[in-house]
Amino acid sequence: MDKEKIIQAGKISAEVKKYARSIVKKGVPLVEIANKIEDKIIELGAKVAFPTNLSINEVAAHYTPSHDDTTLAHGLLKIDIGIHIDGWVADSAFSLDLEDSEENKKIIRAAELGLEAASRTIKNGIQVNEIGKEISKAIRSQNLNPIVNLSGHSIEQYDLHAGLTIPNIDDGQTTKITPGIYAIEPFATSGGGKVYDGAPSGIYVMISEKNVRSPIAREVFQFIKSEYNTLPFSSRAIVNKLGTKSLFGLKELVKNGNLHSFDQLIESSKAPVAQAENTFLVEEDNVIVTSKE
Repeated sequence: MDKEKIIQAGKISAEVKKYARSIVKKGVPLVEIANKIEDKIIELGAKVAFPTNLSINEVAAHYTPSHDDTTLAHGLLKIDIGIHIDGWVADSAFSLDLEDSEENKKIIRAAELGLEAASRTIKNGIQVNEIGKEISKAIRSQNLNPIVNLSGHSIEQYDLHAGLTIPNIDDGQTTKITPGIYAIEPFATSGGGKVYDGAPSGIYVMISEKNVRSPIAREVFQFIKSEYNTLPFSSRAIVNKLGTKSLFGLKELVKNGNLHSFDQLIESSKAPVAQAENTFLVEEDNVIVTSKE
C-alpha cells in the first residue's frame, strides 16, 4: 500500500466534496454538475475513480447523467464521488435536500448518524457484522430503515470492490477487518429498506480483454484500457472524449463480453434514500478517515 497516495487521494476527495456542495443547486442540470465535479478532480491532480453518481429520491445509487441528459437537480440528491491517484481510491458521498423537506432532512441525518457510528466502531480486528449492527442501530433510532442489500467494501489498488463487504445491518458475517482501505456507506430510507435493479445506468467496467472486431469498438476499448484500467467509467466520459459514434462501440463491447453494464439501484417501495460515505485507512493500531471534510 502507498500510504502517501492514499492520504493525498482522501484530501483531494474532501476538497472536491466542498466544491460540489458549492455548485449543487435545485434546477442545475445534472450533466453540468457531474462534468464540473470531474473536471475539478483532474484540476486538483487526481483522476476519476468512477463516474460521479447523482441519484435522486428513490434511486439509491448508480445514476450518472448521460452526455445528453436533461434531468435537473431536485429532491433528495446523493452525490457519490470517486477519485484516485495511481489506482489508490478515495470513495465518499453525501446527500442534499433540495426541497426544504423535513422528511428528507431526517433521512439524511439518519444516514450521517450511521456513518458516525461506523466511524466510532471500525478498527483492526473487529467483525464486520459489529459495524453493521451499529450502523443499523443508529438509523433505526430515527425510526427509519437501513438498505439491507447495499454495503460498504474493501478497496485495493485499481480495485474498487476488492472482495470484503461491510453490511449496513448485523448480518452475522464474522469476517474481521484487517489493515487496509475500506469504504463505509450507510443508506437510510423511509421505505422498506431493499433495492432492486432498475434501468441501465450508463456506467461500465472492463471485465475481459478478448478481441473485438469493429474499428470503433477497438478505438473505444483502447481508450478504456489506457484511461480507466479496471475502474468504472461512464458513457458520458467516452462521448466527451471520442464523440457520439463511440456509443456504437460501447454497445458492441457489452455484447462481446468486454464490458459489464451496471443498472440503477431503486428502493423497492419507491421511498427516498439518503447516503453518507467515507473512506477509512485501517492500520494495526490506528484508523484514518482519509476523505473526511
